[in-house]
Amino acid sequence: MTTDNVTYTSAPAQANDPYATLGDPEDGRIFNVGGGDWDSITVDPDSDSERIVVNMGPQHPSTHGVLRLILEIEGEYVTEARCGIGYLHTGIEKNMEFRSFTQGVTYATRMDYLAPFFNEAVYCLAIEKLLGITDQIPERANVIRVMMMELNRVSSHLVALATGGMELGALTAMEFGFRERELILDIFEMITGLRMNNAYIRPGGVAQDLPEGAEAKIRETIPLLRKRMKDTADLLVDNNIWMGRTVGIGYLDLTGCMALGVTGPVLRATGFPQDLRKSQPYCGYENYEFEVVTETTNDAYGRFLIRIREMEQSLRIVEQALDRLQPGPVMVEDKKIAWPAQLSVGSDGQGNSLEHIREIMSESMEALIHHFKLVTEGFRVPVGQVYTAIEAPRGELGCHLVSAGGTRPFRVHFRDPSFTNLQSVAAMCEGGQIADVIAAVASIDPVMGGVDR
Repeated sequence: MTTDNVTYTSAPAQANDPYATLGDPEDGRIFNVGGGDWDSITVDPDSDSERIVVNMGPQHPSTHGVLRLILEIEGEYVTEARCGIGYLHTGIEKNMEFRSFTQGVTYATRMDYLAPFFNEAVYCLAIEKLLGITDQIPERANVIRVMMMELNRVSSHLVALATGGMELGALTAMEFGFRERELILDIFEMITGLRMNNAYIRPGGVAQDLPEGAEAKIRETIPLLRKRMKDTADLLVDNNIWMGRTVGIGYLDLTGCMALGVTGPVLRATGFPQDLRKSQPYCGYENYEFEVVTETTNDAYGRFLIRIREMEQSLRIVEQALDRLQPGPVMVEDKKIAWPAQLSVGSDGQGNSLEHIREIMSESMEALIHHFKLVTEGFRVPVGQVYTAIEAPRGELGCHLVSAGGTRPFRVHFRDPSFTNLQSVAAMCEGGQIADVIAAVASIDPVMGGVDR
C-alpha cells in the first residue's frame, strides 16, 4: 500500500534479516519512507495525524530557476518548510580564480541572470577599490553604469511582477510584464550587442561608449514604459482577487528580516528605508534625486507595491543620467589597466574594429606587445582584500575579493541577496496554506542562478 511518499509492506518471515525476501506476512510492518531528506522520519501508522512530507519541485514554483521545497504538511497547511538548493550550481566563483580579472566579468554577469549589470558592477567596483582607481573612473562611465543598472532594475522587477502574477493566475500581468521588458532588452542589445550576460561593465569603466542614437532611443522608450506599466498597476493594485491572494501572505516583520539578514523590497516592506544607494553611495548615486520606497504591510502585497513604485524611481534616475551625460572617455586613462578595444558591429557580430587593429599593429611593436599581454595575461592587482556592496533589485549584492598580487583573483565570493532572502521561506510559509507558499516565494523573487552560483 502506498500513501504519497510513504510505502507500507508486510514484514517478511525473517523480519530481523535485512537481506531476507518477502515471505509469509507476520505481525508487524516495514515502512519505507522516500522523498524527504531528513536523517530520520518517524511514521506512526496508528496515529490519526495526516502530516506527511512532500516535495514541491525541483521545479519553478514562482522562482527564476530550479528550486526544491521540502514541505511537511497537515491537510492543506504547512507545518515545516525547507529549501533544497544547488540545482543550478556552476562553480562560478571557483572558475573566476582561473581567469584574469577582466575575464571574470563574463562569469560574474551570469550569476543573477536577471540583473547582469549589477553583478558586473559590484565585481568591477571591488577590483577598482583594490587598484585604488575608484576616483579615476571617468564621469561618463559612471553615468552610463548608473543608467544601465537602473534600466536593469526595471526589467528585473517586471519579471518579478510578471511571473508572480502568472503563478497566482493573473495571466494578463505576465503578458504586460514581458511586453515592457522587451523594450528594455532592445536597448541593452543596441548598446552592448547582447540582451543578457552582457559583460559590458569592465574594470576601469565600460566596454565601449554609447552607440549613435542610443540616448534618443532611451528618451523615447521612457514615456512608453510609464504608459504601459500603468496597465499592470491598474490591473492589480486594489484588485480584490489579487489582494485576497497577497494581503497578509508571506508575513515577515522587521525583527525577522534583521535576524535573517534579509534586504531589498522584502526589508523595505517592513517600513525600514534601507537602500545602499542612499546609505553608502557608489558610482555617483549621491548626485541623483530619488526616493527610497517603503511600505508597512510586511506581506507579499506590500512587496508588490514597492516594486511597482521602485520602477518609477528608476526611470526618474535614468532621465537624470541622460541629462548628466557629457562627452568624454568611458575608460580609465591608465593604459596598463584600460582594456584596449574599440568595438564595432560587423558581419561576424561584435568585436574589435579593423581600423583599431590596424592602428595597434602599425603604431609600434611595443604597442602590439602591450595589447597582447593585457588581453591574454591581464593586469596585476595589489595584494589585499576588499568587500564592496551595491543595491541590486533583490537587495544587498556584495563582492568579497582577495588578491595575491597576480593577474587573477586569489578568492572571490559574492553575497547574493537571493541566497540570503531565501532563508525566510520557513518564517513566511509555516502555518500557512500550500497555495500561499507560491505567493510567498514569488514575493521574495529569488533567482536561483544567484543562489547556487
